[in-house]
Amino acid sequence: MSNNRNNNPEQLAVMFKALSNPNRIRLFLRLVRCCRGGRRARTPQQACACVGELGESLNIAPSTVSHHMKELHHAGLVHMQRRGQNVDCWVDPKPLKQLARFLNKAATS
Repeated sequence: MSNNRNNNPEQLAVMFKALSNPNRIRLFLRLVRCCRGGRRARTPQQACACVGELGESLNIAPSTVSHHMKELHHAGLVHMQRRGQNVDCWVDPKPLKQLARFLNKAATS
């Protein structure tokens, strides 16, 4: 993400909209935790989690998990890459930092 987008209200709104669903928040937090603070995979084999693993124990149908992950991907919060029958996912740390800066600035204003 470029510096021009750091304060872009439209981009922030897209990210907040993607995170407005409780199941998406659960999936996103699970991915953040398994990626240890947003560590990006260098290769698909090092990706943090596959879509199928993320929905385990959340009682969410695999097709619904896939839909939610696509929404997070379209918002720029996660990366997804197909590897055979699996879709590997990892958090993009740049928008995560952008959200943190926005919230920190809002809290101190």
